[in-house]
Amino acid sequence: MDIRIVPKKQAWQLRHKVMWPDRELDYVKLADDDQGTHFGLFENELLVSVVSLFIQGEEAQFRKFATLTSQQGKGYGSKLLKHVLDEAMHSGVKRIFCNARIEKASFYEKFGLRKTDHTFTKGGKDYVVMENKWI
Repeated sequence: MDIRIVPKKQAWQLRHKVMWPDRELDYVKLADDDQGTHFGLFENELLVSVVSLFIQGEEAQFRKFATLTSQQGKGYGSKLLKHVLDEAMHSGVKRIFCNARIEKASFYEKFGLRKTDHTFTKGGKDYVVMENKWI
């Protein structure tokens, strides 16, 4: 297993395959992808999981976290998320947050993220903003 920074195009491909395969590729692209750092977890050179980290001062957001469906439940996503949370904390971030699908909130709680009161619906899916603060 190896975690490394990947080009945004590689992140887009996995995002598309896992998150929104029925939409066009442009749907998974973010306007600020050029400002993010895209991390990929590889197993035997197969890109298994990706997440993008956007740091602005003392605040960060991780977005578009996706793991190949066939590889879910094997701990790959957990390892990648822990790596990204550590990266953010060591970069001086005081607060990190994400927009979590409601049904995935319990996964993020295992990493210290807590639900906020902010919820919304996008693309027919319900989300809650989750955060962790290091003060």
